[in-house]
Amino acid sequence: MEPHYFTVDEANAALEIIRPLLKEILGIRDEILSKQPEVWPAIERSAGNGGNATLSKIADDFDRLDTLVHKVLATGVQVKDINIGLLDFPALRHGQEVLLCWKYGEGEIAFWHEMETGYAGRRPIEEF
Repeated sequence: MEPHYFTVDEANAALEIIRPLLKEILGIRDEILSKQPEVWPAIERSAGNGGNATLSKIADDFDRLDTLVHKVLATGVQVKDINIGLLDFPALRHGQEVLLCWKYGEGEIAFWHEMETGYAGRRPIEEF
């Protein structure tokens, strides 16, 4: 399947859909991490006694997280770092594949980078 290439306007429009999904993803991430210390003992205890409410809740969180991530991916966006909400939007610049880059908390698309340079090579959208 051909990759979908975003224009800057299309990427900004997609953010209207993606931003609330990412907000929920990061909230679930924070909730799971806050419970992380109790996960393993709960797994150990529940193994012999038929389940555990904490584990069921975390499983629900993981299911919801998975659903949300798939909704984001279905837009054609690449999820680069779920910890900070870093996304790349495939785009074309002078006929060459590049990535429009956005991180949760930023406004509109303000950066892009070449395929090889990644986040560290972000350049201002004005140079796009």
